[in-house]
Amino acid sequence: MNSVCVLIPAYNEAKTVGAVIAEVLSQELRVYVVDDGSLDDTAVVAKNAGAVVIRNPQNMGKGASLREGFRRALSDKCDAVIIMDADGQHEARSIPDFVREMASSGADIVIGNRMSDPGPMPYVRRLTNRFMSWLISRMCGQKISDTQCGYKMIKRRVLEEVKTDSSNFEIESEFVIKASRLGFKITSVPIKAIYGDEKSKINPIIDTLRFIAFMIKMR
Repeated sequence: MNSVCVLIPAYNEAKTVGAVIAEVLSQELRVYVVDDGSLDDTAVVAKNAGAVVIRNPQNMGKGASLREGFRRALSDKCDAVIIMDADGQHEARSIPDFVREMASSGADIVIGNRMSDPGPMPYVRRLTNRFMSWLISRMCGQKISDTQCGYKMIKRRVLEEVKTDSSNFEIESEFVIKASRLGFKITSVPIKAIYGDEKSKINPIIDTLRFIAFMIKMR
């Protein structure tokens, strides 16, 4: 695989995105940051840290940011894209594990698995992730240990064929379900669960209702 890049969607992550970019650049990989209409200096910090910055004119949601990043990565001839969060919950030193797993298994998508050692993951989130992973695995027809993990590696041909329309966090589920229905192979690689004092951007009421509506639509 000749060209692997890292895509980081970010919204108001000026405090952490610079360190994430530095870790990725230490592995000599190109970094794209999609600044999703941040109200802070996320874009400035990301550019100064050495990332290619793509800016949404307003907050459009994670799904929209990923699609914009995918378009740029495909335009720049990337063979595979690794998606990471901007808040420091994903360790860049795990990137070689994704690359090795994709090469050895022939997988089209490799998803990080926090559930083998969830450690500091909040108990409610742990239960929710296990249930959703079980449910979505059944819909996909293949076992995916942590469907809600945003740390993943995706081959170019998957990005070219899978078309999504979710704007928010249900993008994680939509992508793996649609990829599975197209016959793409999905595997997992263990990663460390990292939680600090960051505040989740998921609204427990609005996003739960949105997810229920999404699941009804996908079925």
